[in-house]
Amino acid sequence: MKILVPIKRVPDPYGRVRLTSGGQIDESDIKWVINPFDEIALEEAVRLRERGANVEIATVAIGPSAWEEQLRTSLAMGADRALHVLDDGPTDPGVISHLLAAVCRRENPDLVLMGKQAIDDDFNQTGQRLAALLGWPQATFASQIELAPDGSRARVTREVDSGRETLEVALPAVITTDLRLNEPRYVALPAIIKARNKPLQRLEASELGPRPQPRVIVQSLEAPPPRKAGRRVGSVDELITALREEAKVL
Repeated sequence: MKILVPIKRVPDPYGRVRLTSGGQIDESDIKWVINPFDEIALEEAVRLRERGANVEIATVAIGPSAWEEQLRTSLAMGADRALHVLDDGPTDPGVISHLLAAVCRRENPDLVLMGKQAIDDDFNQTGQRLAALLGWPQATFASQIELAPDGSRARVTREVDSGRETLEVALPAVITTDLRLNEPRYVALPAIIKARNKPLQRLEASELGPRPQPRVIVQSLEAPPPRKAGRRVGSVDELITALREEAKVL
């Protein structure tokens, strides 16, 4: 079985993101990491292999050459090989899903396991669009994944508003991962060193066929306004008055 895990390069969620005067991310002092939801997807692929499944794990990233660092990290986490689609143009979920569909037609994976969304834009569209383009079944927001012994189906548990829902999908399929699925492992130094010898293939996005134009373009970013300083009230009556007359929530 081949599992394809798409990954995205995003700012460290625990770091502080600063903006330039032009409304763009200041990259001079920022740490880039694998999108946390994609890390969960990769961790689950590794765990499926550790539970006895005969699995080849390939990661793929679509972006400029600087993204190679995150692909190397994915190899250290347990991926067998990586594919870097070099692309410097603007993207949105439509562009990325189109390019990923072309990658899937080249790789013929049995399962695409990917994060439900990226933490930088929160679109939550790429997995669904990819499944539609390929004509594959999909299961989103997975909190538990079980593969059939013969590798023909996957049983996915997902949390919904009313509780938990269990789906069974025939493979090949697209499954997107939620935070509750697992906690990614710490990458130790020996694994990082070993990853240097694992294959990393590079190809231009143009080799995948025509590239669609993005329909969503981010013009600029701006920080939210600073919060007003809080104050301590002296009584319940004063609190109620403040909520009614100042906050206008009562």
